[in-house]
Amino acid sequence: MTYVVTDNCIRCKYMDCVEVCPVDCFYEGANMLVIHPDECIDCGVCEPECPAEAIKPDTEPGLERWIALNAEYAAKWPNITVKREPPADAKEWDGVPGKLETQFSPEPGQGD
Repeated sequence: MTYVVTDNCIRCKYMDCVEVCPVDCFYEGANMLVIHPDECIDCGVCEPECPAEAIKPDTEPGLERWIALNAEYAAKWPNITVKREPPADAKEWDGVPGKLETQFSPEPGQGD
């Protein structure tokens, strides 16, 4: 089992999860984070830290798309280990449905 970042992280990109991760398995895109599935140790400390509730265990049904997306972009984006401020409009995007289709950016973030 591993944890995955899902749709609600897009445009919210809170980084509370990053600072509690003991193995630094988060990677940063332009407008969301992902978890590297081969680095995650399944400790679960990140899940309750996410204000947007965007982190889920990969055992939840219906997450196949997110498992694949996390694996793909963790291999492309830079590692992030320090918490930074979320986007100024993060609260406005929290809970907005369908963000993958309309708001996702494949561009990398700045990382550490």
